[in-house]
Amino acid sequence: MLGSLKNIFRVAELRNKVLFTLLIIAIYQLGANVPIPGTSFAAVQQLEQAAKQGGVFSFLNLFSGNALSRAAVFGLGIMPYITSSIIIQLLTTVIPKLDEWREQGAAGQRKITQTTRYLTVTLALLQSTGLVFVFHKGGAGLLPNNQKINLIPNFTLPRVLFIVMTFTAGTAFVMWLGEMVTQRGIGQGMSILIFTNVVAGLPTGGHIIFIEAGKLKFTVIVLLSLALIVSIIVVELGQRRIPVIFPRRVIGRQMYGGDQTYIPLKVNQAGVIPIIFASSILYFPVLLSNVIPWTFFRNFVNNDLVSPTSFTYIGIYGFLIIVFTFFYVTVAFDPHQQAEVIRKQGGYIQGIRPGPATERHLTKILNRITLPGAVFLAAVALIPSIALALWHVTGYPFAGITLLIATGVALETLKQIDSQLTMRNYEGFLK
Repeated sequence: MLGSLKNIFRVAELRNKVLFTLLIIAIYQLGANVPIPGTSFAAVQQLEQAAKQGGVFSFLNLFSGNALSRAAVFGLGIMPYITSSIIIQLLTTVIPKLDEWREQGAAGQRKITQTTRYLTVTLALLQSTGLVFVFHKGGAGLLPNNQKINLIPNFTLPRVLFIVMTFTAGTAFVMWLGEMVTQRGIGQGMSILIFTNVVAGLPTGGHIIFIEAGKLKFTVIVLLSLALIVSIIVVELGQRRIPVIFPRRVIGRQMYGGDQTYIPLKVNQAGVIPIIFASSILYFPVLLSNVIPWTFFRNFVNNDLVSPTSFTYIGIYGFLIIVFTFFYVTVAFDPHQQAEVIRKQGGYIQGIRPGPATERHLTKILNRITLPGAVFLAAVALIPSIALALWHVTGYPFAGITLLIATGVALETLKQIDSQLTMRNYEGFLK
């Protein structure tokens, strides 16, 4: 391990990428700790204490790295961008223009990315406006035990506009930081920022579990978490390799082909994306609870829908993870497109005819490995929540989500570093 770490800094290009990623993370953490001017500092301190007690606000605070509880410049975090990406991917299947852009390759992808950016800014504007009114109303039912904390005592139009624009500009800047990491750093930028957010809450979450559960249960949770991390790594590295044969062809005086390669289909083809998608979907009712005045709806959202110790939440969340796993795998790996590529290149899968038969074969294998992968993903996300629910630990019930995101993103980043080292004849991390 130490030798591999030394190898990273021996390669100038890789060293610069790692240092650039660390610099972006430092900038992000700075913005996540700078409160927006115009808010009450004493009220912000009270809000941070209330966020540690669980409830709807803790759920919203999870993906911002506790920046929302500080009313920080980056308080909205990366969630508007994630929500925007989900909406665009859903619309791609129903809007022909978006589907046409997706088929255009790099040029079409740039158009989709630009549309996602515009939608992100729009969503950030709407969410920041809603949060400003929520903060002024003392939490509007989001805080546990019906606490009332007024973050904006001097509620004037210029101040409201300033806070809304600061939140929106912070989200746009976070989006830019993520894209810079993807282009010039290591790993997928948005995933790295989410990783930073969830890991930043681990020490506080562990302390809360230790206080509420005691030494014995805390030890059991730690051992369970370690076992889950090992199982996540095993499943993440597991894949089904489908051999593809390219027969020899004589073109002119030269012979081409005769090679055999394979299509690697991972057991968990979707990674941590279904977790993020499912969390984003559960984020919508929280926002609606601030608009819809029905007491029944607000109580359902507060006590059942976004309370991870509620078995209603566990069932809905697990179902959404499985659904989004299949959805994302379908979008990321198209059997029809893959079968066409193999056919055009003159290849075939042994015992399978090119064309529709190959497509059906790939679809069958994909469904077989995606189902257990989706069930495993849901189980790992919810097992710690079930344990904490049975022990009535409500302070930090997001252990499963944190483990999946942290382990998944860390493993993908290590794979990129490992490929860079291997390409330069260095020994990597993964053996």
